[in-house]
Amino acid sequence: MALSRGDDYPIHQTPDPVAFSGTDRNFYDRYFFNGYAPDGSSFFAAAFGVYPHLDVADAHFCAVRDGVQHCLHASRRLGMERMDLSCGPIRIEVVEPLHALRVIVDGEGIAADLTFTGRAFPISEPRFTWRVGPRTVMDYTRLTQNGHYQGWIAVDGARETLAAGSMGTRDRSWGVRPIGAADPQFAGRTVPQFFWQWTPVNLPARSLFFHLNAHADGSAWNTRAVIAPDGAGADGFTEHHDPRMTTRLADGTRWPAASKLTVGGETFTIEPVSRFQMRGLGYTSPKWGHGLDHGTLEVEREDIDLAAIDPARPDNLHVQMLSRVTGPDGETGLGVFEQLAIGDYVPLGLTGLAGRE
Repeated sequence: MALSRGDDYPIHQTPDPVAFSGTDRNFYDRYFFNGYAPDGSSFFAAAFGVYPHLDVADAHFCAVRDGVQHCLHASRRLGMERMDLSCGPIRIEVVEPLHALRVIVDGEGIAADLTFTGRAFPISEPRFTWRVGPRTVMDYTRLTQNGHYQGWIAVDGARETLAAGSMGTRDRSWGVRPIGAADPQFAGRTVPQFFWQWTPVNLPARSLFFHLNAHADGSAWNTRAVIAPDGAGADGFTEHHDPRMTTRLADGTRWPAASKLTVGGETFTIEPVSRFQMRGLGYTSPKWGHGLDHGTLEVEREDIDLAAIDPARPDNLHVQMLSRVTGPDGETGLGVFEQLAIGDYVPLGLTGLAGRE
């Protein structure tokens, strides 16, 4: 058995050393970050994943400037060491667990040094368990936290310090998801179906969180909303288990346009102002999908012209829309509206795999 630095921390999940995560080859452990200026003029995001049974780690960083999403991808062999939070030119530092983390980037003309500080204690979302026929496709836990950023980002030598009040969201999730090479004998549908919405919002003195996973008929299999006042601990949150979201799609796409979210009698209007393609962080990317084996170490830059992409291409369906949010009594804030709609979804009139028919 392989001992690693993690074995000196109280984080074991099985009787085995930390290098082993049960028996499911799709076990993963991931960090995610996004951030934006208080006027909505800039956007960046990062992700770092560990896949113990595939012996792979990968990381991604993106910054949007002048309509171009500049992406840095990296993948390496894990070497059964789960406590090494670096992958080529990207690394994560846990400054203060559950409160402050740092993202450091330097490669392929993209560099950054960013520190995230939470506004309140992280929320713990309901466990996501999704089965298709006999197969457990997802079974994972996620914590989510809004916060503020300090630091800088440079693209091709043009360095910009984050504006005062820059904010965003980070999460940590772990468990089982489809990762690495696709299973050639998956007993699923001929046309897959998956519907997901997520809206972490930064309001002046509180955070609003909503998510929805739904079946093709619109019935939810996992949903909840949480209000987290600044400085609150877990006992200071207000949970709502029957939130309601109405969404209008942008013409000719499966991307969200104007939406309204009702939580506990309060209604919030969500109006997108810019778009971020999640494939820049590996989500649904044909080449840089999470957990794919690229050998000892591979690093690559990708620049995405956001105005030129095909919205019907499957790897372009998954988006985060930076959005202005207006709540009761004129309360305003910023957040993201993330959506991924694959296959049929009756409430939005979606049929087929990726298009609008």
